[in-house]
Amino acid sequence: QVQLAESGGGSVQAGGSLRLSCATSGGTYGRACMGWFRQTPGKERERVAIIHTGGGDPFYVDSVKGRFTISRDSVADTMYLQMNSLKPEDTAMYYCAAQPAWGDISFCRTFSNSRFGHWGQGTQVTVLL
Repeated sequence: QVQLAESGGGSVQAGGSLRLSCATSGGTYGRACMGWFRQTPGKERERVAIIHTGGGDPFYVDSVKGRFTISRDSVADTMYLQMNSLKPEDTAMYYCAAQPAWGDISFCRTFSNSRFGHWGQGTQVTVLL
């Protein structure tokens, strides 16, 4: 069974950077929607960035546009989230998720969070003032 594992979280001063990684094990994704989500206590899980393994322009939530970059190394089967100019409001538990899917990035945009069937355990990001 395919498993996802996040790493790279931690504490950083506002304005700093972190790079999160999401490694795949136990299998590999062919065509799939993959993405990063975040959640703070008492709030719903928020979609941060989405890609399709077949390519196309990624989706970003407005609050991270221009600061975060999602990417994937297909050889290493690892997805990344480069986070720059971090703000205290970026503090959250960050999760990666994937769901095998044909189509393209426009198809991934129609997914509700619950359609992503594979999730990692999360990595905490804390941005300090």
